[in-house]
Amino acid sequence: MALLGVQLVVTLVMVSVIQKLGPHFSLARFILCSTGLVRYLYPTDSELRQLANIPKDKLKKKNNKILQNNGRSIAGDVFKVPRSLDIKLETAKVSHLDVVHLRYYTEYLWLVDFSVYAALVYVITEIYHTWFTPKEEVNLSMIWCSLVIIFAFKVLCQLTIQYFKGEESIGERSTCIVMGFMYLLVSMMVLIIDENTLELGLESAYVSFNHTASEFLAQQGLSSTGPASKIVLKFFIAVWCGILGALFTFPGLRIARMHWDLLQSWRENKFKQLLLNMSFAMPFLLVILWIKPISRDYLTVRIFSGRTEPLMSTEAFESMRLIAVVVTMLLKALLMPWYLQAYLDMAYHRIEQQKKEAGKITNNELQKKIAAVFYYLCVVTLQYLAPVLVCLFLNFMYKTLGEYNWTWWNPEDSLQQDAVGGECPVPKPEETQSAPDDPFFMDQQQASDFHLTLDSLKKVLTSNVYRGLFGFSTWWCCFLYFATTSIGLVYQSYFSAT
Repeated sequence: MALLGVQLVVTLVMVSVIQKLGPHFSLARFILCSTGLVRYLYPTDSELRQLANIPKDKLKKKNNKILQNNGRSIAGDVFKVPRSLDIKLETAKVSHLDVVHLRYYTEYLWLVDFSVYAALVYVITEIYHTWFTPKEEVNLSMIWCSLVIIFAFKVLCQLTIQYFKGEESIGERSTCIVMGFMYLLVSMMVLIIDENTLELGLESAYVSFNHTASEFLAQQGLSSTGPASKIVLKFFIAVWCGILGALFTFPGLRIARMHWDLLQSWRENKFKQLLLNMSFAMPFLLVILWIKPISRDYLTVRIFSGRTEPLMSTEAFESMRLIAVVVTMLLKALLMPWYLQAYLDMAYHRIEQQKKEAGKITNNELQKKIAAVFYYLCVVTLQYLAPVLVCLFLNFMYKTLGEYNWTWWNPEDSLQQDAVGGECPVPKPEETQSAPDDPFFMDQQQASDFHLTLDSLKKVLTSNVYRGLFGFSTWWCCFLYFATTSIGLVYQSYFSAT
């Protein structure tokens, strides 16, 4: 309990809240059912017959003829209507009964609600650490954050695997493979850039881990020359970056399509267009914040005329970068209903585009074309939210495990408190009174062994190691977000122009 303290209580309370309130209060349901989303209803067979002036007696003769020739029954009336038929789609607000049967609704519900609870645990833990600065407690909020990232990656993998199933998805498979290899090449180019230009922190993380791991193995009586070669590690990191690029490809293309549709429908609303463009460009600004000559050096080293010191201190720059990631991802989450409505409007645009085509289409094909848009609503929502959650919670882990601060007004206060407080001395095994038959003593001994193991792990995985791993992961995910959406926007603008 001493190793977990208040955080264990917070975790247990949050688990109880999930069990009791989860089925009744859900942010995921609120986003889909209470933000004003409107879906389009496909026309019924009778409405299509009236619009196409198809008499019922003629329809029955056609069905009977089909039944005689093919020798199989037909469920319902199947008839053809002109593609240029003037169809006015009716609308209805999205309700809970509509979405509960959609594909991937359960995964969407769990991911969003669990992310909210994990964010609450993280905020409470950060407040607790700010006021009391515990030294020997395990930060359980990092487990919550890691679970959100794992769930988000699992969902992205499931959605990407769908493109590799079936014979009709050859283009999607090729796109994922090509983009994966392209991002593999880009990541290799990024990893050879000097740290003075792109401060990813991987070099210092490798040096720190190499040193601490060698010392730890030497204390255990094992001989080692350190971890694997730097080139090998960077190769595996590049492979992981390529896999992430493949997973982010179709979510980025989907977001770009919705963004393009929003810009086209809101041409007269300059404020909304400005907000959308600002939200679209903010990931690019995040990428720039890790480029040292035009971000850190410009803000923390250069002294402008009329000033005696730089614009920001080093602590202020680090805090500003963390806050910028949070603001960007929260803004994208707030704008999600707009993007979802733009996706639902695809049903209307499909019918309008169909009116310009010649020929005929069956009633079933026309109805499926409209119904399929709403059927994949949860899939599109997951494609929009999963990259945002990955970037946001990687940033949380980067801040906490990298030992950064959210505020920068008094950065020396925490250092003074650490110097005064110090670390609680851990009793050595020989100083503890031996009582091998006492169960309480055995529990104490196990807790002491766990504490010593945890302390050794902390010495190996230092804050420099975490800064390199999670700093690079956060930057790369932000880069993928901007790169995939930019490629999608260029694709939309090109094909729309032609």
